[in-house]
This record gives sequence, C-alpha cells and structure tokens, in this order.
Amino acid sequence: RFGVSRTPVREALARLHSDGLVERRDNGFYATVPNLADLRDLYELRVTLELRGISRAIEDPTVRHDRRILSAELERWELLRTSPPEPDPSFVLLDEQYHAAVSRASGNRALTDALISVNHRIRRVRMHDFRTADRIGSTIDEHIAIVEHLLADELDAAYRAMHEHVGASMAVVLERAESALTHMALHTDVF
Repeated sequence: RFGVSRTPVREALARLHSDGLVERRDNGFYATVPNLADLRDLYELRVTLELRGISRAIEDPTVRHDRRILSAELERWELLRTSPPEPDPSFVLLDEQYHAAVSRASGNRALTDALISVNHRIRRVRMHDFRTADRIGSTIDEHIAIVEHLLADELDAAYRAMHEHVGASMAVVLERAESALTHMALHTDVF
C-alpha cells in the first residue's frame, strides 16, 4: 500500500514496540493502552527523582547546582514567557529538556539518566498536559520560579516549588488519561 518493503515496516514496529507504543500479541501488533496504576507508579518515581536532585544539595552543603546550566534555562524560559508557544503536545519535549537540565545541574548523572528514562516512558500520556494555553503558561512560570529559587540558593523553596509543579502535572495527566481510557472503552466494539 505504501510502496515500501517489509524491512522498514519491521524496523518501525520494533521501534514502536521498544518505545512502549505498541505491544505484540499472537496475531500481530496493537496500540498499547496505558495502565493507570503503572502510570501512577512511574509518576511517583518521577517525583522522587526530581526532588532528589534538590534534596541532595539540601542535605550536603558541598553539593552545588551548576549555575551555568540554571542560568541558561532561566534565559530560555524567560524568552518563552515573553512569547509563549501555542498549546501543542510537542511542548512536552521542551518540558523534558528543562527537567533533565535541572537534574543535570544537581551533579548526579545517574539521577538524570533515570529521570530521562522515566520521562520517555510517560511522554505519550504527558503530552496531553500541554493542550491548553493556561497549562503552557503555568508551566513556564513554574519553571522560572524553580530555577530562580535554585540560583538564589533557596533550596527549601525550590524543593516545595518542584513538588507542587510535578504534582500538578501528575493530577492533570492522570485525569486526562482516565478520561481517554473511558472514552476508548465506550467507543470500542467488544465481541
């Protein structure tokens, strides 16, 4: 139908499978349906990883966030505040870059690698968090506030702001995921 050989189709399916977007069953590949319990568990892990990057600096005064990384993020997000993008699910990629940078600034590469992995696994659901202008605007404001706290060495305030930020995202995404699953169940023929 598309004029391509089986090899690129197999490669595409293998990539979709490795990304968790499709699952293999006896008679073919099917779109993966998100499991709310798994999603909650991954979000809990995300919160833990995000906060650990800050709490390690609270616990050990010799741990300092890399000011170059934080300053670059502050500049980037202030520009976004000046000219916010239209709501679009692809905004999740900018959000992931921000969170990886803040984690990287904490100096623990293993934490950052784990956070990137978790964010990758929940990306397809998190994309729904950025479909409205108010969520884009609040995300931009919250990102700026967190970095400003870190640059001012207000670690407790940064910790609280990050916890509130990731928690708000989790609530929105879980609500929308539950709604989407309900919609799918109502509009799927069951034999």
